[in-house]
Amino acid sequence: MPKLVIMPPLSTRRSGLAEKLGQALPEYSIAAPTNDEEAARELADADAAYGWVPPHLLPNAKQLRWLQSPQIAPPADFYYPELVQHPVTVTNPRGTFNDHIAQHILMYVIALARGLPFYMDAQRARRWDTDARKSQYINLNQATALIVGVGGIGQEAARLCHAVGMKVVGIDARWEYDTPNVERHGPQDLEALLPTADFVILTIPHTPETEGTWGKDRFARMKSSAYFINIGRGMTTKLEELTDAVQQGVIAGCGLDVYEIEPLPSDHRLWTLPNVILTPHLAAKGGEDDISARQFDIVVNNARRFAAGEPLQNVVDKTVWY
Repeated sequence: MPKLVIMPPLSTRRSGLAEKLGQALPEYSIAAPTNDEEAARELADADAAYGWVPPHLLPNAKQLRWLQSPQIAPPADFYYPELVQHPVTVTNPRGTFNDHIAQHILMYVIALARGLPFYMDAQRARRWDTDARKSQYINLNQATALIVGVGGIGQEAARLCHAVGMKVVGIDARWEYDTPNVERHGPQDLEALLPTADFVILTIPHTPETEGTWGKDRFARMKSSAYFINIGRGMTTKLEELTDAVQQGVIAGCGLDVYEIEPLPSDHRLWTLPNVILTPHLAAKGGEDDISARQFDIVVNNARRFAAGEPLQNVVDKTVWY
């Protein structure tokens, strides 16, 4: 009987997960330790684990062969060197909120194209102003979306952008999805494509290779009428250089759900800049029950595959964290 350990901290959600997994997987022994001392004992004969196995506990996991990450993009310390070198296979729950986040992206695109932030400013000031919009109107039927990172979220965002009439160009290092109506490119083409886009949309993860790669040089290559949208990870983008680009008119504005610093400090100048839409890292919210059910199904499906010796779903390349 394979053994699966639900790693601490054992929140109410994880306690419920352990109970549900026990019901769904009678062929498994499910352990739910409440602290590191208990986890060390349980890991000694564990075949699989859910959660984070910290460096000081990894030596105890001598027969660990599968680790399910609860997050698509966990904190940077999740993939520490010893775990990368360990033979354990890591999987994640990617694909479980593609639709929710892609809809959030489309919200930014349509709102910024129509100048909605300017009209909202006028509304809050109780001002009837037919000339409130100060940015160039963008007709989406004549616009180009450059999506950087065409994984699950990116391919769904591409589908929606195409559905509203946009030309969609994609950048990805490993094309895993069918993407009809997307012009495909590799990372080597990014710099040349930046000046062609009306919307540059980032869905890339935070990795050692992507950290801080979006700054003033790339913003300078964009059209002055273009918008920058980031729902991937805040650490990919230098916040001050983005703010400068918007404030100085290098680009027309931005839509952000993730930030280099979270929460965004209340005195940060980005809050008050025109033609900016800021949401507090909630692009996947609103469908929690739906997403939780999907993530549970992935864990159960992978557990059954693991027990049967079949290939696992959503395997992560530990060296690049996704």
